[in-house]
Amino acid sequence: MALDVEVSVIIPTYNRRELVQRAIASVLSQTRPVEEIIVIDDGSDDGTGEALAQAFGDRVRCVRQANAGVSAARNHGLRLARGRFIALLDSDDEWLPEKTQRQVAWLDAHPGFGMVLCDVMRMDAQHREFDRFRRREQLPEDGRVLKWVLLNPALAPASMMMRREVYESVGGFDESLPTGEDLDYHLRIAARWPIGVVDEPLVRAMRGHDGLSSLARTYDDYVRVIERAVAQASGTVAREDLDRALARAYARNARGMVLLRRWPDAWRLARAAWRHEPDASARASLLGLAPLAARRALAALRSPS
Repeated sequence: MALDVEVSVIIPTYNRRELVQRAIASVLSQTRPVEEIIVIDDGSDDGTGEALAQAFGDRVRCVRQANAGVSAARNHGLRLARGRFIALLDSDDEWLPEKTQRQVAWLDAHPGFGMVLCDVMRMDAQHREFDRFRRREQLPEDGRVLKWVLLNPALAPASMMMRREVYESVGGFDESLPTGEDLDYHLRIAARWPIGVVDEPLVRAMRGHDGLSSLARTYDDYVRVIERAVAQASGTVAREDLDRALARAYARNARGMVLLRRWPDAWRLARAAWRHEPDASARASLLGLAPLAARRALAALRSPS
C-alpha cells in the first residue's frame, strides 16, 4: 500500500451521534493536522452517518458496516488506513490539541520504537475531569516493557499512536473477545515492540457511563487474556514476573467476583492468586477478601428477593 498520508486516526462508533462529533472536532483541532480521519459506523440507527456528513463533509471518511462490535470496527478501519502512523480514538473520548504533534515527534525521535502512549485525563458523563491516568506508574521505563504490561495491561486506545509496521506485524484486535480486547492488543504489541511514553496528559477519556468496561464478563475476559499472554511469554520473561502477573490478575478479578456474588469463581481466583503470589505482604492483602465477601453475602440476605 502506498503511504500517501502521515497520520491516520480510526474512530469506531455506535449510536453516539453527539459524542462522536466532539471526538472528531478534537482531531480537527490538532496543532499538527491529521491527514486521514476514518469513522467506522458500526450499524448505528440514530442518524450518525447523516449527522457526520452534514457537520464535516469530506473532511471525514465515514464507512458504515453491519453491527459487529468495536474490535471488528477498529479492524475495518485499520485495513483502510493509509498513514505511516496510526492512532485510535473511541467515540466518547477526546484528544487534547498537541496530541498528534507530540507523539509524531516522539516516534520520529525514537525510530526503533513501535508505539508511544500518553497520560489520560478521565472525565465523567458531563465532561468534568476527575482523575489522571499516569502512564509512568505502570510503565516506569521506555523500551521492552512486556513484564510491566503483564502487571497492568490497561491500554486506553485513545492514548496510543503506533507505526504502520506494528499493525502489519501484530495484526488487528481479537474479535473473539467481547471485552478485554484492548488489554490483549497492548500485550501483543509489547511482546514484539519497544513502547515509550510521553509523560503528559494528551487525551480526555470518558468513564462511568455506557462503556464495555462496565460489563460483568470483563472479569472473565481479563483473566483469559492474562493467562494466554503469560503462557506465550514463558521463556522470555522471568518466571517470578510471570507469577506476579498471574497473581495480580487473579486477585483483582477475585474481588470483582465477590462484588458480583459469584462465590465459586471468587474462591477459585483467590486460591490461584495465593498460589502464584511471591510477595508475603501481597498474599496477606488477599485475606481482605473474606470480610468483603461476608458483607456482600449479608447484604444479599437483607435485600428483598
